Amino acid sequence: MQGITPGLWIPCQIYMAIIQSIFKKKTEDKDTTKKPHTSEEQEKETSLRDKKPESAMAVFLSESKNPPQLGELVEGPVIAIDRAKVFIDLHPFGTGIIYGREYLQARDILRKVNLGDNIAAKVVEEESKDGYVELSLKEARQALIWGEAEIAIAGKTIFDLTVKEANKGGLILEWQGIQGFLPASQLKTEHYPRVEDGDKDRILEELKRLVGERLSVIIITADPKEGKLIFSEKEPTQEEKGKIIDKYNVGDTLEGEVTGIVEFGAFVKLEEGLEGLVHISEMDWGLVEDPKILFSVGDKVNVRIIEIKDGKISLSVKALKENPWKEATEKYKKGDTVSGVVIKYNKHGALVSIEEGVAGLVHISEFESEDKLRGALELGKSYQFSITLFEPKEQRMTLSYTTPQT
Repeated sequence: MQGITPGLWIPCQIYMAIIQSIFKKKTEDKDTTKKPHTSEEQEKETSLRDKKPESAMAVFLSESKNPPQLGELVEGPVIAIDRAKVFIDLHPFGTGIIYGREYLQARDILRKVNLGDNIAAKVVEEESKDGYVELSLKEARQALIWGEAEIAIAGKTIFDLTVKEANKGGLILEWQGIQGFLPASQLKTEHYPRVEDGDKDRILEELKRLVGERLSVIIITADPKEGKLIFSEKEPTQEEKGKIIDKYNVGDTLEGEVTGIVEFGAFVKLEEGLEGLVHISEMDWGLVEDPKILFSVGDKVNVRIIEIKDGKISLSVKALKENPWKEATEKYKKGDTVSGVVIKYNKHGALVSIEEGVAGLVHISEFESEDKLRGALELGKSYQFSITLFEPKEQRMTLSYTTPQT
C-alpha cells in the first residue's frame, strides 16, 4: 500500500475495534418521510436531539480554558471534506485539519468519514500558516496503542506473539505494529540458551532457533517517548502465583528489583514470578510527577507491602520514610503565616510546598482568572501565605496568598 508505513495497519477485526475508540459514528435516523406536523412536535424532536450525551472528550474540550497543546489528543465533528483534506470543529478553539502526509498515512480510514462523524486525533502543529490546528490520525492511534500497553502491564495481559528476529541479547517480537524486545534473561527455562562458556555467538545460534515460534509473553515496560517495548515470558500460573503470594503479609519490608516503569508507577520484582506495583502516590511524601526521575529498571529498592488483594501486591517506598506531616503537626496551625514555593499548577489553583513532603493548595477562587493566578504566583518562586485549613491526619492544607505590602 503506497504511502502507508509498513506495519501500521492491522487485521480487520482488531482494526475495527480500534476504530471504535477513534470514531464515534452518529446514528441519527435520516428518514425524511416522517416529519413532525406541528411546531410543538418539531420543538420536542429538536429538544430530544439536542440532549444526546456528549463524549467525555467533547465535554473536556468545552470546559477547558486552554487551547489544544502540541501532543494532546483532541476530538470533534467533521465539518468539511475536501480533496485530501478533512476539517474538524474544535469549538471553541477553532478548526483542526488533517492533510498532506498525515492524510496520506490515514487515507483508508478518512475515505470512510462522513460529515458529522466525531474524530479523535493528535495535535502536531498548534497553528498552521492558515490558522488551522494541524492534526494526525496516525499519531492518535499510536497514543492509544501505548495507552493499551500500559493497561496490559497493569493487568498482566498475556499475548501470543511470533518471534521475528534474534540478536545476541534476546528476541524481537511485534505487537500492534510496534517492535519490542524480549531479553534472553526473561525467557522461560525451556527456551533459555544453555551455553556453558557464555559464548555470545553460540547464544545467538540457540536464540535463532526460536525465530518463527509463537511465545506467550507479557509486557513489562512501555516507554512511548523512547519507543521501547519490553516483553517477558516468565509468568507463573495463577495457582503457582497464589502459593508464592501466600508467603507474604501486609507490613512486610522487602528488597526488590525495579522491572518496569510506567506513568502511574513502577513494578518491583520481589522474587521469581512475583511482582508488585509501587503507585506514583506511594513513591515519596513529596510531589512525584515522573517515576523515571526516581527509579530506573534494574534498581534495587526497599519496599513495604501495603495491600494484598485479588492476587496483586501493592507496595510503598514512602511508608519506609518518616511522615513529614507528623512533625508538621507540632510546627504549624491554622492562621499561621508561612513561606512556601510554588511547585505546580492544577485546575483548582496552585500547589505550594511549605517543606519537603508538606504542601498546600492556593485556590484559584482567590484570583480573577487562571492567568492572574499564574501572574501572581510563578513556578519555583517563594511567597508568603496564610494557613486557612490544616488537617495533618488527612494531609490536607489550604493556603491564602498574602499580597506583598507596597
